[in-house]
Amino acid sequence: MAGVRLEAVRKVYPNGHVAVAGATFEAADGELLVLVGPSGCGKSTLLRMIAGLESVTAGTLSIGERVVNDVPPRDRDIAMVFQNYALYPHMSVAANLAFGLTLRHEGRDEIEARVRETAAMLDLSGVLDRRPAQLSGGQRQRVALGRALVRKPSVFLLDEPLSNLDAKLRLGMRVEIAKLHKRVGATMVYVTHDQIEAMTLGDRIVVMKDGEVQQIDTPMRLYEKPSNVFVAGFLGSPAMNFFGGRVEGSRIAIGSALLPVPEGAKLADVVVVGVRPEDLVLSPGAPGALEATLEVVEPVGNEIFLNLRHEDRAIVMRVPPQALPETGSTLRIAIKPERVHLFDSKTERRIDVP
Repeated sequence: MAGVRLEAVRKVYPNGHVAVAGATFEAADGELLVLVGPSGCGKSTLLRMIAGLESVTAGTLSIGERVVNDVPPRDRDIAMVFQNYALYPHMSVAANLAFGLTLRHEGRDEIEARVRETAAMLDLSGVLDRRPAQLSGGQRQRVALGRALVRKPSVFLLDEPLSNLDAKLRLGMRVEIAKLHKRVGATMVYVTHDQIEAMTLGDRIVVMKDGEVQQIDTPMRLYEKPSNVFVAGFLGSPAMNFFGGRVEGSRIAIGSALLPVPEGAKLADVVVVGVRPEDLVLSPGAPGALEATLEVVEPVGNEIFLNLRHEDRAIVMRVPPQALPETGSTLRIAIKPERVHLFDSKTERRIDVP
């Protein structure tokens, strides 16, 4: 296995479009690193550069100890799993799994042994004689993973491999990929636009926007300490709520609600206050609470999402199952002061509190 290191890597297309603006990060040997961000943020372009399918305009890209900027894809010792399964429809599962090894002129006994080993690992032993059209979506995805796994490459690259699956299959395959990673200890770079996928799979996450890396950290560190408004709003489901706050002495005023200024914090007159849905509470009798109109109730079993409107701003709360008033009712909501996130209103960067 080998790590992947990018140093100030840029991708600029001939029309002047900057797809990636100086990405610097490392996927350590054996790490599952997730690249996440909205469509057009540059994450798939980065993955294609690692694979050698896109040229590097500037910077240095290394796999292991070798700089691979000008190394062709076949010589990089990587395997890639695409969004579409890209299976050969006229071949059996066994032939699909063996295809890459056959091209490399591996011995027949070695090919058969690796195919059997990989099929057993991915629960495909019973379908080796079937063709892709005879498989379920989840099975086809496992074959695509197996075709990469059977080669035993230094690095696995996965480009939104679960996006074509339905919600239940996607959940199951997320678990399977996590188990697979722990079992084989491979270096994996995984691209997705789904922040839940990123949070549940990644050892670390690279959050991207408009071709720029916004923050790199562990899933829970990103959730607890987002570096800016974009990261705070992108990670978390439902998304973080944002309010405009006016600093008045030792208090931050959000409408009629007053929050204490954290000790030692240096704030401008106006700040952006971020609050996770679970850090809002119903407080009918609390003085100075926010008043909001209940617009939609979303019960999902073990919790309920309340969609409310405060002045011109939409708010989402996460509450445990309980009896709730009718939609259209006015609710009083308190903010847990120890759980707020503060951001500079101009730069949108996080304001760190000592």
